[in-house]
Formats: sequence, C-alpha cells, structure tokens
Amino acid sequence: MERTILYDLRKWKESAIRKPLILEGARQVGKTWSLLEFGRRHYEDIAYINFEEERAMRGLFKQDYDVERILRAIRTFTGSQCVAGKTLIIMDEIQEAEGGLTALKYFCERAREQHIAVAGSLLGIEMHRGASFPVGKANILKVFPMTFLEFLKAMDKHSWAEAIERRDWESLSLVHEKINELLKYYYYVGGMPEAVDAFSKGVTMQEVRQIQLEILEGYERDFSKHAPIELVPRIESAWNSLPRQLSRENRKFLFGLVKEGARAREYELSLQWLKDSGLIYVVYNLEAPRLPLKSYQDSKAFKVFVHDVGLLGAMCRLDSHTLIEGSRVFTEFRGALTEQYALQQLIPNCEPYHWAKPNSQQEVDFILENKNEVNALEIKAEENLRSQSLKSFMADHPEVKAFRASMKPYRQEKNLTNIPLYGLGSLYP
Repeated sequence: MERTILYDLRKWKESAIRKPLILEGARQVGKTWSLLEFGRRHYEDIAYINFEEERAMRGLFKQDYDVERILRAIRTFTGSQCVAGKTLIIMDEIQEAEGGLTALKYFCERAREQHIAVAGSLLGIEMHRGASFPVGKANILKVFPMTFLEFLKAMDKHSWAEAIERRDWESLSLVHEKINELLKYYYYVGGMPEAVDAFSKGVTMQEVRQIQLEILEGYERDFSKHAPIELVPRIESAWNSLPRQLSRENRKFLFGLVKEGARAREYELSLQWLKDSGLIYVVYNLEAPRLPLKSYQDSKAFKVFVHDVGLLGAMCRLDSHTLIEGSRVFTEFRGALTEQYALQQLIPNCEPYHWAKPNSQQEVDFILENKNEVNALEIKAEENLRSQSLKSFMADHPEVKAFRASMKPYRQEKNLTNIPLYGLGSLYP
C-alpha cells in the first residue's frame, strides 16, 4: 500500500535538524507497518525491537541512559551493527519499556547521528501524561486511518488519485460517477489498513465488517487494560454514545445522551482519554469566524467524531445493502457518515472548527484556516445543493472564502466553489 506517512518519514530522514522520531496514532492505523516499510525502502538495515513481545528488553533503560550501553544492547539483541545513517532503529510499543521516551532526550543530545523511531499503542496517552516526555528533543509525526486518496491507490486507481491531487477537475468529470461508486465502498470499508487490504484482495463485505468489529473489540479491551479503573465505565459510555450523538441533526455533543442527567465535569476526563488515544476527534465551535481561529474557540460547545468512517458504520451496524441502493449510504443517519468522511479527509492537514449562530439554526459544518484566510466548508450528502445557512453566513461574512463539497462535479460560482466529495483530500494538501 502507498501511505502518505511514507513521504513524511522521507522528509524526516533527510532533515538537517532531524531528531529521534515519535510516531503517534491510534491502534491499528498502520504505525508499525509504515516504519518497517520505510526502513525497507530507504535504509540498508533495520534494527527492530517490540517491547511488548520482548519482555527481557523492557529493562533496557532502567539502569541508566548511557547511550553507548543502550546501543550495544540493541546491537546484541537485533544482530544489527546500527550504522548511523544506514540503519533505522525501530523501538515499537515503547510505552512498555520504563524510561523509553525519556531515553530519546539522550539519543538526541549524544547520538543524533543515529536514525531512531519509536511507536506504540496508546502512546498519545503516555505522551500527554508529560512526566517523561522529552520536550524539544524529538520530532513527532501522526498516523491517521487511510484517506480516500490512499484508498484509491490501494484499489490500484493511481491515475484517479493523482488527478484529484493535482485538481484536474476536467479529466475527473469523465470518471465522476465511477469515483463516486468507489466512494460508496470507502464509506463502508473505511480507512483501517487491515480492512482496506482485505477489501483490495476481494473479500466479502461481511468479512470486512468482521475485521472492523474485531478492531472495535480490541479498543474496548484497551479501555479496561490501560485506562484508570475509575474512568473505564465512563469511557465506555461516552464511546458507545457516539453513533447516537452523530445521528442527530444537530451533532453538538450532549452529555445527557451519554447518560441521563450526566454533566460535563463527570465525562470530561473520559473524552480526553479517548482523544489522547486517537480514537476520537473533537471539533470545537467558534464564537466568531476570525483569525486566528484558535483564539475564538468555545471549549464548552463541540462535536465529537470517531476516527474512521468504516468503524462508525460498524458501530451503527450499517447494512452492506446500502451500498447498492443508489446514494443512500451518503445520506444514512442524517448525513452523519458524510460529515464523518469529510472530517477524516481534512484532519491530517488542518484543524477544523464548527460554527453555529447563537439562538439560531444557522450553522456551517466546518470553518478552517488556510494561508492566513478563513474558509467556510459545507458538506452536502444529498443532490439538493440549496442551503440557506451557508447563504446567510456568506452574506454576513463576505470576507470568508466559501466551499461546498457534494455529489456534484466541480463548479466555480460567483462566490462559492463546489468540489466533489471525493476531492476533499486535495483542498488542503
């Protein structure tokens, strides 16, 4: 498979100010595969240690942070000479080795010539605890579920993906319906690499769904294994409420849907745990669509999305028959799958916000910051492109550049650009 993270890893390798690398991301999004594939393509040798599997190596950093001693131990264990610049040292499940993250500080200061990358399940939680994080001594990259562009490449539709990347809308108009057909399958399969790989090899939709359900079961086991015991029931409740939260017409997260009578303070830590683990994305409302958007963030009003559209469909028990019923899959759950899909294409390259006018039903799905300008993006799951909300917003904020993503082909109007849903990955490259 061709993953975007491989290009980012190449930039890291070639950087003149390269530091040890932390690869962050939810479980099962392809962190280990990406590092091993990157090492295979761009290094003469790989020294790989999985601290979850190799219990004897978990004490590697307990004695001290003597870099030469640690490198000798890695050489002995892996059989690699760990030649600087020619060997990629991969330390997987680094959170299982006490002091592993702290050790990166000393590699940065004393052995910066070594190319070292670490990864781990729920590493985001470990990092956000902050106690041993090597601030300023490591580079950080994040791996996300596969985007639709990556999905197209996995389906051997490289020419379509490349046309989208270069925004060749004229050529894309010739295959518009065919790409929309594959987009329907992406809604169901999603971007978890195991599911995409299986689908590309011709397995049934039922087998794809079984893979997704097994991934979801693994996440729920992680709740009990890694979260503070007092938080586990609340994490489970918040997680299981997400399909209901997103299927509402107004997708603002309501704590009352987690548990009747629930209050924010009871579930804030649970949501933070899910966010740090990479399982959810939080999209905050804006008090005003002005730059910088971060300064107008309303932390008390937000939407919560799952990190993968396929897993959301599995949580909702989306029937595979929706794939053959015209455009039904795009409008299921009041368009929740389409909004989830859109966010998933945007999140690797920008931080989306939401906007809703106080005491009004007027809202814009996503507000984004791009090259020192504010963009408004409306997501349409249906063929009908009329939208009073976006029209009113544009009248009130003429300085904002407006986009609409829909089932229709690319079209430039006077003050609005319509892009096809499949083209969202090219909007903020």
